[in-house]
Amino acid sequence: MELNREHFRAIIFHNFRRGLSRQECFDELNSLYSDKAPSYSTVKNWYNEFNRGRCSIQDESRVGRPKSVVVPEKINAVRELIKQDRHVTYREIEASLDISMTSINKILHEHLSVKKICSRWIPHNLTNAQKTARVDWCKEMLEKYIQGTSKAVYNIYTGDESWIYAYEPETKQQSTVWVFQDEAKPTKVVRGRSTSKQMIACFFGINGHVATVALEQRRTVNSEWYTTICLPEAFTVLEQLLSKSEICIAVKERLTKDSGVAGDSYYDSIVQKLMAKPSARGVIIFGSDQEVAGVMRAVRRNNCTGHFTWIGSDGWSARSLVFAGHEDQVEGTVSVQPRAHPVQGFDAYFQSLGVHNNTRNPWFTEFWEHFFNCRWPGSTVTPYNQHTKTFCNGEEMIGPAYEVEKQLQFVSDSVLAFAYALKNLHEEQCGGRPGICAKMDPIDGAMLLGYLKNVTFRGLSGDEFQFSENGDGPARYNIIHFKQISPGNYKWIRVGEYRDGELQLSLSDIRFRWEEPDMPISACSLPCSIGQAKKYVEGSKCCWHCFNCTKYQILRYETTCYDCPLGFLPNAEHTQCERIPLQYMRLDSYWAIGVMIFSSLGIVITLFVIIVFIKHHDTPVVKASGRELSYVLLGGIFLCYAITFLLVQKPSDIKCGAQKMGIGLCFTIVYSAVLTKTNRIDRIFRCGARSTKRPSFISPKSQLFICGVIVSIQVIFSAMWMGFSPPKAILYHPSPDESHLVCAASIDATYMVAFAYPMVLILICTVYAILTRKIPEAFNESKYIGFTMYTTCIVWLAFIPLYFTTTDHDEINVFTMSVTVSLSATVTLFCLFTPKLYIILLHPDKNVRQPLMNHSKYTGSNDIRVTPNKAERTTISEGSLETNEVTCRSSASPNPPRLLVTCGTQTTSDIIPAGIARCVSCTVISTLRNDEDNMRL
Repeated sequence: MELNREHFRAIIFHNFRRGLSRQECFDELNSLYSDKAPSYSTVKNWYNEFNRGRCSIQDESRVGRPKSVVVPEKINAVRELIKQDRHVTYREIEASLDISMTSINKILHEHLSVKKICSRWIPHNLTNAQKTARVDWCKEMLEKYIQGTSKAVYNIYTGDESWIYAYEPETKQQSTVWVFQDEAKPTKVVRGRSTSKQMIACFFGINGHVATVALEQRRTVNSEWYTTICLPEAFTVLEQLLSKSEICIAVKERLTKDSGVAGDSYYDSIVQKLMAKPSARGVIIFGSDQEVAGVMRAVRRNNCTGHFTWIGSDGWSARSLVFAGHEDQVEGTVSVQPRAHPVQGFDAYFQSLGVHNNTRNPWFTEFWEHFFNCRWPGSTVTPYNQHTKTFCNGEEMIGPAYEVEKQLQFVSDSVLAFAYALKNLHEEQCGGRPGICAKMDPIDGAMLLGYLKNVTFRGLSGDEFQFSENGDGPARYNIIHFKQISPGNYKWIRVGEYRDGELQLSLSDIRFRWEEPDMPISACSLPCSIGQAKKYVEGSKCCWHCFNCTKYQILRYETTCYDCPLGFLPNAEHTQCERIPLQYMRLDSYWAIGVMIFSSLGIVITLFVIIVFIKHHDTPVVKASGRELSYVLLGGIFLCYAITFLLVQKPSDIKCGAQKMGIGLCFTIVYSAVLTKTNRIDRIFRCGARSTKRPSFISPKSQLFICGVIVSIQVIFSAMWMGFSPPKAILYHPSPDESHLVCAASIDATYMVAFAYPMVLILICTVYAILTRKIPEAFNESKYIGFTMYTTCIVWLAFIPLYFTTTDHDEINVFTMSVTVSLSATVTLFCLFTPKLYIILLHPDKNVRQPLMNHSKYTGSNDIRVTPNKAERTTISEGSLETNEVTCRSSASPNPPRLLVTCGTQTTSDIIPAGIARCVSCTVISTLRNDEDNMRL
């Protein structure tokens, strides 16, 4: 069964009898019948009817009217009423002529063409005497102000050269009059002048202001000027204040004051303009409950429910006209209300009032008639009693169903402020004597204002009260929030307060949408991510585009990226540059450990060879290898291995200098010894083939001297190079995010300068190795030297391109150089010394004097006569098979001379017995010194 109006009225009457309030009754109906339930206004109106004593829920009978009352008789009647009383109202015309408001409005505007406007004040120019009096009075007030006797008291006259005439005070509504189209606008001017023409005698001075707006000439301060000229200026100042807090206004729209004048299309256009900025979801709305209710209806019509979050003023927040029936649209609203508490004892006092005991209030009878829907006997006809036929008997009782204005506390505090100010003034000026003393007759306004400013008391609401420096009352507000407590159950709750300049807000109690627990975001642009800068949209401080800074830039200001200097990288937040950790060859790295192990093994083997050579110093193999040059060679090999430990150290200026000097020196020592050895062999055999004269500089001392000269060239060259390009450790940045601590010579490849001289020695040694490759087998150390140089050349050919391609990787670069140096030393060590160690350690039986030359080609014959100091050569005919003699003039020497003679297919080298050597088909190769120790290569 579907309920009709009478059914709902019966339910409302039942709830009224149960003692439920209007809100409780409306909530119950809404929970039971949802959309079919009557509106809050309907519930409120029927509660008012029942409070007036009505018991019937049936519609009252109405007197029938003609279809149209806009007839000439009614038009003339309205015209006469206006001429009799220019202040006549719609209700008075309705009561007098018994026609509807709509018909009255049609007659006034369409047939009579009248308007109801306010009277104007007419300024009159001041006379010279009045101007002089005004200047004198201003000087007097200024003197009081300077002396400190009247800092917050002003007497204000007109601000221009005109005088405002006074008349009996009346409200704006009271001053409105009907004016026909052909009549002049009414004025209010009282010609009588008095000595006191001041507009405002005394008031609190406000040190600040919101906006100063100049009034144009011939303009009147009215509602139109206030809304079209003054308010936009005030909102401009509000925008500036919001801008300081980095809050921008995306859309500004003005609500029409009377929602009855503005239609649905007007509010729809406002909502559509708000939706044109979809990212701006927060809306600050000032207005009354009627205008805001129109906005909420438009939100529902345009399917925008849940999109906006409202920030309201006390003019509409918690008003049932706004949220009743629009709960989904209003949900999440945060608003302010002046903080007020009930005035103690007011309810009991007000409920005790009646028409008989409250005659001092001329409006109380009208309230009584309106509240109880009755007419007091003898009262005049008013809009509240003209339609009722029931008379009030005075026995009616004001029950708890009435609503008390929540801001009643402020009225109470205002009255008490004046009461306490007068009390304090009387106590000080009259000494507590009863009655008005001479000092208070009359009361000086400036004096009373001083007492009023300093009052402090506890009001009837229990709150402390005192004026601020600007003359305002305490700024105390409650922060309220319209929240869905449970599905379908909405309620205004208190979530904070503003008091004494401090805001206290409980964010945990705020939930803007039931289905969206997160706080809504209202922003033109979202905040940029870390490492992003803003590029503002032209003309807006709240709209921007985000662009990424590079990985090497910081965001010093929100709109600009700055490059970090070399050796620095941005931190995680891109707010400052931090130094990059230095990279260099560390001793605990795999690269360093690898080369150090390799070098250490090389050093151990080198030391082992040195010990073996020292122990077998006088054996034929050690002697034949050239002991002095062998030790020089082993020393150079040791330095090649040792230089690795210097290369892997953390670079510094001293260490870079040592590397620069040592890396070329160790090679020079090695290859100077090899070069001296190969050069000696080559000179011996070349010189022996040409003459019997012994080659020069083949003694041990000479060989050491030659090595020293070769090495000194490298030392001098390195010293000059270091003087021209001092060694230093530098920071090298192969890329912006890398910082390497290296020696400068390793970056610009000037280390190759240190290798230039050793490379020349390597090439010369290689040439000598080639030249001596065909000497007799007994002198086969030249073959090992050749193999050493060939291998060394291959190693260095591989090293050079590898070195240049790894300059950006210091660890690989140092590793490559260290391995190359150690590998070159290893090749030399194993190729030259392994055969000797093999004989010394594994075949000591071969470590004896052996024939040195075999399988030489027969070329001719000579007859040599040898003495210890001189040998004679005789030529034996080629191909002869006769026995030839070589005689020595003296064979008595304790060390007979040794001859190297090629005889056919056999080479003999022995002490000549009895000073004579007999050979067949022989050729004398050379005569060596009579010194067994120098029989070596």
